[in-house]
Amino acid sequence: MAEKHTQQTSFKVKIQRLGSFLSGMIMPNIGAFIAWGLITALFIPKGYLPNKHLAELVDPIIKFLLPILIGYTGGKIVYKERGGVVGAVATIGVIVGSDVTMFLGAMIMGPIGAYCIKQFDRAVEGKIRQGFEMIVNNFSAGIIGGILAILAFLGIGPAVQTLDHWLTTGVQFIVDANLIPLANIFIEPAKVLFLNNAINHGILTPLGIQEAKEHGYSILFLLEANPGPGIGLLLAYMFFGKGTAKTSAPGAALIQFIGGIHEIYFPYVLMNPLLVFAVMAGGVSGVFTLNLLHAGLIAPASPGSIIAVLAMTPKGHYFGVLAGVIVAAAVTFIVASFILKTSKQTEQNLLEAADKMQQMKGKKSSVASVFDSQANQENLEKTVNKIVFACDAGMGSSAMGASILRKKVKDAGLDIEVTNTSINNLPDDADVVVTQEELTNRAKAKLPKATHISVDNFLSSPKYDELIEKLKDNQ
Repeated sequence: MAEKHTQQTSFKVKIQRLGSFLSGMIMPNIGAFIAWGLITALFIPKGYLPNKHLAELVDPIIKFLLPILIGYTGGKIVYKERGGVVGAVATIGVIVGSDVTMFLGAMIMGPIGAYCIKQFDRAVEGKIRQGFEMIVNNFSAGIIGGILAILAFLGIGPAVQTLDHWLTTGVQFIVDANLIPLANIFIEPAKVLFLNNAINHGILTPLGIQEAKEHGYSILFLLEANPGPGIGLLLAYMFFGKGTAKTSAPGAALIQFIGGIHEIYFPYVLMNPLLVFAVMAGGVSGVFTLNLLHAGLIAPASPGSIIAVLAMTPKGHYFGVLAGVIVAAAVTFIVASFILKTSKQTEQNLLEAADKMQQMKGKKSSVASVFDSQANQENLEKTVNKIVFACDAGMGSSAMGASILRKKVKDAGLDIEVTNTSINNLPDDADVVVTQEELTNRAKAKLPKATHISVDNFLSSPKYDELIEKLKDNQ
């Protein structure tokens, strides 16, 4: 039984890593996507301020700038700046060698280019004569990048174009058949397992951009980013929750709906796994409404704040988009309220919820380990100089948690750096790493020598005060 649980955990970690890698190529470039969305919304013929001259920016940005940025970022993930440069050069071949927007091609060629130059550097390491390092480094990057660009232009580009066409056609078929709402049956549970960024930015965003280019908007941008299910769930906790869950729900609701950090409501679902049906119902209802009213966004809404959603809403779509958010929130609230009111729990605390979830799953739950101090928080026997909060993307929930602990550290008079990053970019000099429990295994694999602390909720965790007390004792 234990071996089966270990295999399942390992598989989940691998899926999270793959998803994080895919989304990691998109998320750092979200600002560029938003810039394209704003320029498009303003200056195209059907925009708010039609301008034929400024509208000429739209096509080059989506055809060249965005794919090259993705290719560079993918290469940089694999082999830092050197990999990024070769990845970008390889990407230009797949862009010019096809007639469609090459987001998928960039996500393929960027990492491939970086991998090739990385393997070359390993092969010649220690074999280059002194004084020839720079010429070898520069020419090897140029030659390998050039060869890959030519290969991408001649063969890979057309092949990826065919694959892209199949995917786009498949998505369009699902949309036309009114089956797109069913996607949230899978998306909402996957979000709670911290695959939200992978789904949204690794899969939906590239396909959504292609659809938005052709139709002016895409419903795909709202499959994961719709803030309705999250706010509906947290409102239900505000009215019908118990204990700390009820008292922390208002602050979480503000952060989720206005701040756009969806990860804040995931622990509330994990506290009572039946609530996954509430967010599933809300997600399906919201997307059904969007599909019925032919509404969508012109570019990704990141973070998934109502402000970002409205900013990316094209002219004439506000009613449909708001209806999709409100319906999702209302349905989630109704279903979640029923579940919470009929729950037999006398106190909505994490320990009881974790035990109950283990019984439902029939296996040990990672949530239960949050309350095992021996499993999650080792004795701090060494001096702590840096505490790092890590989440999947390193932008949302980890930034919020770092801000809270940074204030506690300052109030305690401790001279300790507190920062945040993505798990993939955990620094080697981190003494303590704080993650949400679903991500702790990945963080431990990345930085095994650090002290790892798992929390259920970055917004309000008793682990923070426990850590501060241990740090004081260590001084």
